Amino acid sequence: MKKTPFLETDKTIRLLTFNIQVGISTSSYRHYLTRSWQHVLPHKKRQDNLDKIAELISQYDMVALQEVDGGSLRSGFINQVEYLASNAGLPFWYQQLNRNFGPVAKHSNGLLSRFRPIKVEEHRLPGLIPGRGVIVAEYGKEEDPIVLVIMHLSLSDSAQKQQLRFVRDLVDDYNHVVLMGDMNTHAEKILHDSPLKGAGLVTLPGVSHSFPSWRPEKALDHILVSRSLLVKRAGVVTFPVSDHLPIELEVKLPKGY
Repeated sequence: MKKTPFLETDKTIRLLTFNIQVGISTSSYRHYLTRSWQHVLPHKKRQDNLDKIAELISQYDMVALQEVDGGSLRSGFINQVEYLASNAGLPFWYQQLNRNFGPVAKHSNGLLSRFRPIKVEEHRLPGLIPGRGVIVAEYGKEEDPIVLVIMHLSLSDSAQKQQLRFVRDLVDDYNHVVLMGDMNTHAEKILHDSPLKGAGLVTLPGVSHSFPSWRPEKALDHILVSRSLLVKRAGVVTFPVSDHLPIELEVKLPKGY
């Protein structure tokens, strides 16, 4: 793959995080029951939804995906991370397989990027119930990189604290950090009542309710950044394809990047 220079001229980057629910449309709580079969069997509308998602994410430089399928029966054996990257024109992609149900489902996180990172790692997150993971990608300068962390946290408070402690240990030595994903809790709790307290991160200004997509009442999806990354624009994207809405953020990079 040809290496794309990191921010050769542009000094801002556009970020998006999106829990796509493997391409299943949900616009009511009853759909969790009536459309539950789509979590194990293919459905023709899923492809239409993927094409809509690809059109959206083509506008961004780095995209974090949660609840994406790595190529199984339910997705028509299409690796959705690869498919979305290709159709959005984002040349770099990385899939982290977290729950492997063989040919039936391959529950994953994904990274899509306009720029090739200098390093990518994946880790299993701690918790009583396995199947949660985090992707860590480094960009820019090897001696002082910008670190992108993609995660999908557990539902319970105790598991979230374990997982955020793990994430804190991963990023503690870096100056420029971006945390992205479905964190299943409010940003204020993460910043003020979790192991990330005192980490020097900031969240989106204002209200960022992203769930449920048809009547957003909870702020569960977040992009948190170090204070060295100046937030230029941020918000919730009105794009009700999944049961979550995407979150976008544009940041100005530090001098010298």
